[in-house]
Amino acid sequence: MRALATEAVHAGRDDLARQGLHAPPIDLSTTYPSYDSRGEAARIDAFAAHGAPLEGPPVYGRLGNPTVARFETALARLEGTESAVAFASGMAALSAVLLARNAMGLRHVVAVRPLYGCSDHLLTAGLLGTEVTWVDPAGIADALRPDTGLVMVESPANPTLAELDLRALAHACRTVPLLADNTFATPVLQRPVEQGARLVLHSATKYLGGHGDVMAGVVACDEAFARRLRQVRFATGGVLHPLAGYLLLRGLSTLPVRVRAASSNAAELARRLAADPRVARVHYPRLGGAMIAFEVHGDPHELIAGVRLITPAVSLGSVDTLIQHPASISHRIVDAEDRRTSGVSDRLLRLSVGLEDVEDLWRDLDGALGTRRGSGVRRGAVAVSGPQPRPRGPRAAASATAHADQ
Repeated sequence: MRALATEAVHAGRDDLARQGLHAPPIDLSTTYPSYDSRGEAARIDAFAAHGAPLEGPPVYGRLGNPTVARFETALARLEGTESAVAFASGMAALSAVLLARNAMGLRHVVAVRPLYGCSDHLLTAGLLGTEVTWVDPAGIADALRPDTGLVMVESPANPTLAELDLRALAHACRTVPLLADNTFATPVLQRPVEQGARLVLHSATKYLGGHGDVMAGVVACDEAFARRLRQVRFATGGVLHPLAGYLLLRGLSTLPVRVRAASSNAAELARRLAADPRVARVHYPRLGGAMIAFEVHGDPHELIAGVRLITPAVSLGSVDTLIQHPASISHRIVDAEDRRTSGVSDRLLRLSVGLEDVEDLWRDLDGALGTRRGSGVRRGAVAVSGPQPRPRGPRAAASATAHADQ
């Protein structure tokens, strides 16, 4: 297998040179001409029955698009799965997973909080006919039922950055598929399938696109489940636009460089925040990464109002640094008590660190924190990783990141 950095640049583009091309083409067609209607009927019958990718020329944009297919091929290679299926958003991707399991009579989901706020809401509200049981990680095995179709987790979690032992969870799931939301870590820092997860979910809007200008979702999985997802996508219409597919494929080529550079900035900012008496607690994963969560002694809303270089906005994973207050925005839709019990306090801020100079970012944070001083950092209240290495792959990143509990 080629190295991750090589796959990021070349996966999904292997055929270009043979076609005399350098940049991937963008196929914007919604429909495609064919004079063989009998042949088309046979191909559509095969897709309806099995969900396999169409052989031969495209038929209609809802059945598949060549540009989007390039991105799917590339992401599957990066995550180490047989296939990947792209959707118009991360929530469309999760909805397709739930609908596919529901169609098999497996409507029950076991989930661990915290999850992204809208994922939590989709499960809790039962909008797609699902029933959810919320558990601590240790309670997964006991919560499984004959109709359990899925176990869903995030690690690192949104927004607390709590980390889970995916290998242990996968073992607890027995025959039930473990779905791991890998949006925060990306395949640069971890590949959940190597730890036993069978489905990997991404809000591709975030790090995979990486520039805040594309909305998408994708599920990496085996080919058997990918066929079911393609059938759901065709029936429900949650297709990814070809231009978005092109931007995502372009984003993947710089994904390792962006994630590692932003992670280096984040590790330094986490260390400085941890030493600052105006900050009550810092959450930064052992795995590393470009996300920081921290709680302040003062008013978190005043800090958001005080930043000038950092952008106060929802979302994450862009080249520029974003900050938001989860209890007000990304997790507002989650019941207040459920937020608190899962660690999403009213003083928690989520920082998505970008590629700016770290000194400029610190000056902005320092100014926004103001002169208010707390009682100092509580012993045992800070979890930050040590100096960021330059990992060569997911395992190297995970094993080389140091951890200190101050």
